[in-house]
Amino acid sequence: MRRREYGLTFAAATSIALLMAMFVLLAMSPSRPAFAQDAIPASLQQRSGMSPQEQARLRETLTHNVSILEAQAAVVKTVAKLIGPAVVHIEADVTKEPRTTYEQGRKVEEAGSGVIVRLGDRDYVLTNRHVIEKSTPEGIKINLADGRRLHPIKVLTDPDTDVAVMAVAAPHLVTAEIGNSEKVEIGDFVLAVGSPFGLSHSVTFGIISAKGRRDLRLGDSSVRFQDFMQTDAAINPGNSGGPLVNLHGEVIGINTAIASNSGGNEGIGFSIPINMFMIIAEQLIEHGKVTRAFLGVNLDAQFGPGAAAKLGLPCPTGAHVTGITKGAPAEAADIRVGDVILEFNHIPVDDDAHLVNLVSLTKVGTRVPVLVWREQKPKTIEVEVGDRSKFQ
Repeated sequence: MRRREYGLTFAAATSIALLMAMFVLLAMSPSRPAFAQDAIPASLQQRSGMSPQEQARLRETLTHNVSILEAQAAVVKTVAKLIGPAVVHIEADVTKEPRTTYEQGRKVEEAGSGVIVRLGDRDYVLTNRHVIEKSTPEGIKINLADGRRLHPIKVLTDPDTDVAVMAVAAPHLVTAEIGNSEKVEIGDFVLAVGSPFGLSHSVTFGIISAKGRRDLRLGDSSVRFQDFMQTDAAINPGNSGGPLVNLHGEVIGINTAIASNSGGNEGIGFSIPINMFMIIAEQLIEHGKVTRAFLGVNLDAQFGPGAAAKLGLPCPTGAHVTGITKGAPAEAADIRVGDVILEFNHIPVDDDAHLVNLVSLTKVGTRVPVLVWREQKPKTIEVEVGDRSKFQ
């Protein structure tokens, strides 16, 4: 009996000692539980509360991080304020043809966007042809950011690129700066400004997702020359003709189309590079029409790895020549069937569609160097591009 009593007494003493040790630890660390936080299961840590010190530390960290984000956001807000007054909402009255002999034609309103720029000594609105193509100048209403409404003095368009330029005149017009789309890189931050679904001066933010998008099946199949920039900045119906802007507040593109199964934004929008747009716009303003250069080669649209390997090329880059137009600049310069055009005017050629764009945007009569791949080695040839209209 004594041994059993002694055993009970020893166990009780041990328990008391453990409890006293716990109280001592708690007294020494009033802001921390007796057990190390790391030893508490994650499911219990979430419910264990937060000390005032930890809460203060997190708030200090949050304030620091938010200040960085706010500084970055201030750039976007400044760009939006800068470009906003130069963006216009366009309404174009068009008459829909009757579907039956008993139905009268009805007036509907096409809507889109545009941006005011200063070219020479006049102001112009840049937009897409498909926004205003079926209307008259009197039926086109250009709504400014300050509430004024204008009608264009002159309308100039090019169906092959979907470019439209409208001359306008009014006091105190705010204009946008034109950037350089050649400097744009994939991943650059951009803003799209316009009137999606009639909601004027809406701003969305994103990046350049890709460049050189060609052979797109757009609603208007007459757009022959394509070299679109792709963006994930939200673009919806009504954004057409509005500017795509970089973080310097410069217009680097004119928003044109979306890839969508629903008709709304799905994160894939397309913009005409401003350099390409302005080449067409300046010709329209100066001459009233566009004159396109001509090389005079037939190209292989199916040029692939197998054909490239046979010619000694490591990859199917460039435009493979399959025919030469008689009397064309290509014949005069001795470009031959079987050549692969690798560069045009020092610009690497991606494929046949890319070469067509490069040639068409070159000023007629310009002499340019053309790098071809012939007999498994490169060769540079000088070509003077001609007028396409003379060979049609």
